[in-house]
Amino acid sequence: MIKALRGMKDIIEDSDKFTYFIKKSSEIAENFCFEYIETPLLEETRLFKRSVGESSDIVNKEMYQFTDKGGNDVCLRPEGTAGVVRAYIEHKFDKLKTPKQWYYFGPMFRYERPQKGRLREFHQFGVESFGEESVYEDIKVILLASKILDSFNINYTLKINSLGCDECRPTYMNSLVSFLDEKKENLCEDCQRRITQNPLRVLDCKNENCQNELKTAPKITYNLCENCNKDFEILQNELKKLNIQFEVDTNLVRGLDYYNKTAFEFVSTEIGAQSAICGGGRYDKLVEMLNGKPVPAVGFAMGIERLLPLVNIEPKREGIYLGIMTEDARDMALNKFNELTNSNKVYFENRVRKLNQHLKKADKLNCKKVMIIGEDELKNGTFWEKEL
Repeated sequence: MIKALRGMKDIIEDSDKFTYFIKKSSEIAENFCFEYIETPLLEETRLFKRSVGESSDIVNKEMYQFTDKGGNDVCLRPEGTAGVVRAYIEHKFDKLKTPKQWYYFGPMFRYERPQKGRLREFHQFGVESFGEESVYEDIKVILLASKILDSFNINYTLKINSLGCDECRPTYMNSLVSFLDEKKENLCEDCQRRITQNPLRVLDCKNENCQNELKTAPKITYNLCENCNKDFEILQNELKKLNIQFEVDTNLVRGLDYYNKTAFEFVSTEIGAQSAICGGGRYDKLVEMLNGKPVPAVGFAMGIERLLPLVNIEPKREGIYLGIMTEDARDMALNKFNELTNSNKVYFENRVRKLNQHLKKADKLNCKKVMIIGEDELKNGTFWEKEL
């Protein structure tokens, strides 16, 4: 018997939750005037090497990368932002600096050790906003994420940080590297490698020993320039006014290399160790990094598989159950089925059954209404109807 590959899962048992999550999240994004975009699952590998960063675990260890029959170095997308930025540039929105607000959902692929809430093929829902450099756009995007989570009654903690800009980050990086060099022998191999490749990502290490060593590390929030500090204060003040609870986490850096200024994560204690359910931030340099014109941008992505255990669907009756009690009624029922499906969800039971059997089946399917054709109804051209 051929089975699904390790870390890849059929969406069957949770299909109702999955489609419900996509539908509701999309509606909320559209209320914020975001439009839908879909990008290819397969992209050039260099797109992610240049955006995600060659120092990241995604590029170093986790990408599904191969050479196709045309000799192209390609990979299955490991995250959504880079492909959306590529589309923004390819369709020349950057040249006109056209503001764009897009949302997307779909599968991503990373070759990592499968565990609860973490698969090799997983799904994300994300948004990206281009063309607005104001911190109020960051606030809007965070508000959108909170509204999606609130709509499913998911309990969370919002963590925020500022990663600074080109003006203040270099000074901070020098002090951070000096600190890390002193601690180097006590850090894990990944962190030792990151000191020279991307020192900021050392702060994001989940190794308990590394975290203990990093407790006295210099904090970037104490080294921000005037503009970054002002934006970070506005961010905190406006979140308070919106009654969005948050914590400042000075070690929050996000796992991808392209972030600057605002970084944020929504975490939940209800799903075990893998607590991050949504993450994002500002990436003002990424469009330029991928050979576009400089355009500011901010966005987030949610891991759908991580969220599904927290999503509850309140059962409600919907749709029409259409059934027959005599063979001769099948044509009449089929014509009615054709008519009803123009504007209704309809379950058509085309096998002949007794009335109580139809009612039990309709109740089990949680249908709102039953329409049955028996011999009398067939003669009169009517239906026996019952609201459940």
